[in-house]
Amino acid sequence: MKCPCNPSKNYTDCCEIAHKNIQNVLTAEQLMRSRYSAFALANVDYLQKSHHSSTRPSKEENKEILLWTKSVAWVKLEIINTNKGAASDIIGNVTFEAFFKENNKINSIKENSSFCKEDNHWVYLIGK
Repeated sequence: MKCPCNPSKNYTDCCEIAHKNIQNVLTAEQLMRSRYSAFALANVDYLQKSHHSSTRPSKEENKEILLWTKSVAWVKLEIINTNKGAASDIIGNVTFEAFFKENNKINSIKENSSFCKEDNHWVYLIGK
């Protein structure tokens, strides 16, 4: 299977590594990519685990996220910019655009996401 975040890579060589163990995520961009793939694969457990504890969705919100992720077809991810977020950093930002098909129409989400390290691994903090 091709990886949802980058179709030139196999899922097993890309985001599956993060999905199996979040400690394997070395950069904020890698976490962003693994979260996109988790949305595409409706892996709400990983989305929860990769979310900062202070902004983590509730169980009810997770049910809504799961329903929505399954109701759309994820098309592609474009990374627009990264700022910090290297393995040696503790904060970082990734600007991206995620494209999906809903009701036979292509839509997108464009966001500048903030990431930080919590419990010694990268997590999603908030998006603007």
